[in-house]
Formats: sequence, C-alpha cells, structure tokens
Amino acid sequence: MKLSRNKFFYQDVHLNDKLETRVLLIFFHFALILRDSKRKKKQKNAQDIFDNIFHNIEYNFRELGHGDVTVNNKMKKLTRIFYDILVSLDKIDSISLDKNSHLLKKYFIEDKKKGIENVDKLSDYFVKFQNFCFDLDVKSMLNGSFNFKYK
Repeated sequence: MKLSRNKFFYQDVHLNDKLETRVLLIFFHFALILRDSKRKKKQKNAQDIFDNIFHNIEYNFRELGHGDVTVNNKMKKLTRIFYDILVSLDKIDSISLDKNSHLLKKYFIEDKKKGIENVDKLSDYFVKFQNFCFDLDVKSMLNGSFNFKYK
C-alpha cells in the first residue's frame, strides 16, 4: 500500500492522485509479487493478502459514503481489473513491461501527448520493482517487510 503513495507516480509520471489510481498501483505491485511467489511455488499467504487488500478497498469506499449497490458494483469492476492485470502479466514471458507497455497505457495514461514518456517511466519502475522482488523471499514480499526505493 505504501508503494502506491510514492511521490514519483504523481510528480514524475503525472498520474492523477486519486483513489482509483492508488488502487491500480497496488494491483500492479501485488500482481508482480504474486507472479514472483508463483514462480517460487510459495503461494500460501497470497489468498489472505488478496482478501485483505480487497476488504480494505471496500472499507474505504464505504468510508467515503458509498452505498451497498455502488460498493458492490465498484468491487466487481476492480476484481475484473485485477484479474486482467494478473492474466496479462502471465502472458508476458518475462517482466518486459518496457516492451509490453500497452497494459500500462490501458490503465494509467489519460493524456496521450505525455503518454509515451510516462509509460517509459512507469515500465522502468515496474521492471526495477520486479527485479528487486526476484531476490526477496516470498514471506518478505507478501507481508510487506521490504524497502524498495526507485532510482
């Protein structure tokens, strides 16, 4: 969760600082962590963390005053988005988000003029994050006890 608040995303990449953007950033980080834990065949705690993330998102929507119908619709939409990210990343042989930036463009780039530069920065960030996770043990990744610094 803390990674989604990194000023890099909002100052350097110029993403909109809103709940939906932070949720997407959480999804991308978590999908990369899940992908690495799957590769290491250690998915034991992944479902608990998945449930916790989605429970917290739902709680935040309710705290914002959204009703049951709105929250349920948003949660269905977010679940589909998360699985789209997860499946799309699984289709990429290596983490090569720099060569497969369509996924980042799909979810993050609204201004097409700044899009290319911003996608390059985002893909570089996620490639470095994936490489960082590659050397971590799964338990550290899943419980968030690591300190990733970009740049």
